Amino acid sequence: MKTKQICTRLKYSILMALILLVFSTEMTAQKQPSSDLKSFKITIEKTGDGLKMHSSEGSAWIDLSFSLVNDKPQAIDEYGMTDSDKLSSDKDSDLADYLFTITKTENGITLKGIEGTAWKELSFSLSQTEKQMIDQFGMTDLK
Repeated sequence: MKTKQICTRLKYSILMALILLVFSTEMTAQKQPSSDLKSFKITIEKTGDGLKMHSSEGSAWIDLSFSLVNDKPQAIDEYGMTDSDKLSSDKDSDLADYLFTITKTENGITLKGIEGTAWKELSFSLSQTEKQMIDQFGMTDLK
């Protein structure tokens, strides 16, 4: 009889530990509450040897063009091209505070959100001269 009680308690303890683990992981997985994110809009176009980017909202820059070797990331923030390990100390209340890396792949683009984005990673296909708009929440329609 005691063995059965011990097994039941052990099963109950394991179940409770799993529930706590799942809920604590979900609560810590969010990087930044979406209400704290500032709005930005960036259009990305893949060119023959690199990328063209146009910011219509939330950035100090308007147009960026740069060459990229496949699989070599480039960090972008509200002030333009930067280093991925360099968080900007210049804070402007009129600008969105974001940092992400962009990587040109054979078939498209991969973005990794470091700061100021609700997304951690975005990947999408993008052929030459095709455009895609992104914002703080992810991919969005071209406007």
